Amino acid sequence: MAQSSGNGRTGGVLALAGGVGGAKLAVGLARILEPDALTIVVNTGDDETFYGLHISPDIDTVTYSLAGLANPETGWGYVGDTFNALETLKTLGADAWFGLGDHDLALHLRRTDMLRSGMTLSEVTLDLAGRMGVRHQIVPMSDQRVRTIIESTDGEMSFQEYFVHRRSEPEVIGLRFDGAESANASPVFHTALETVDAIVFCPSNPFLSVDPILALPGVRDLIAAASVPIVIVSPIIGGRAVKGPAARIFETFAHKPPSALAVAEHYEGLATHFVMDNEDEASREAVEALGYQVLVTETLMTEDADKIALATAVCEMAAVAI
Repeated sequence: MAQSSGNGRTGGVLALAGGVGGAKLAVGLARILEPDALTIVVNTGDDETFYGLHISPDIDTVTYSLAGLANPETGWGYVGDTFNALETLKTLGADAWFGLGDHDLALHLRRTDMLRSGMTLSEVTLDLAGRMGVRHQIVPMSDQRVRTIIESTDGEMSFQEYFVHRRSEPEVIGLRFDGAESANASPVFHTALETVDAIVFCPSNPFLSVDPILALPGVRDLIAAASVPIVIVSPIIGGRAVKGPAARIFETFAHKPPSALAVAEHYEGLATHFVMDNEDEASREAVEALGYQVLVTETLMTEDADKIALATAVCEMAAVAI
């Protein structure tokens, strides 16, 4: 268990996550840290309403992963799920391009019912994760609605429309987070920002998974002002994204090829430590010149042992006791 650092904080790690890469490192951190020493805050800019149900894809990916229920072939979705309800929806005329398994639908039915009863998304997420056997805190970035909107050459669309329905094919020309300006960091998130001994940016898409979190009023300033190690784990390995459209998004918004250095530049001034893959060691000096302490190690997580090894390296770098 992480111990208090003597700076008035209570100890532990705050992990910011979204997508499969974020979920993988979250699993590693959960394996080596006690439940009261880890808080995982998840992007909800991807949340959508399908079939009348509130769906939180990134929260579900992280929750399924920590519960040992994630589909190992995709990294998301429920392992061994069936799609009987979706097939029936199709026969009944539903535009069922957003594929949900039967276990998924049960989760979304329950979440939607709990939200309609007056519970917050934080309360619902903690309750449902606990019922799936997750002992560590998983919370949304906000209890208010924030929507990631893709501005493309084909018009504006939600993230799910762009990523799932359109398979990331439209050319992205802009990006915004509707509702972020009037939303608040969720209570557990806000408290963690002021009490943890280290903050870890999991290897998630900087633009689509992490920037929505940073767009919440006050969050970026609280992180920048935190007198604790702030560790960025690069989601780019050898100029490629392991999953998702991060590489293409970098070319659009950073106006440069995707690289570990481009990730470091994206977060320049916000973090203190940077973790890059062995493939990117040639960028080490350039990243250090930006003011980071740099760790070069294996960051591709294909097995549980890889997740634990990377999480251990991150905690050691941040001087967090395991």
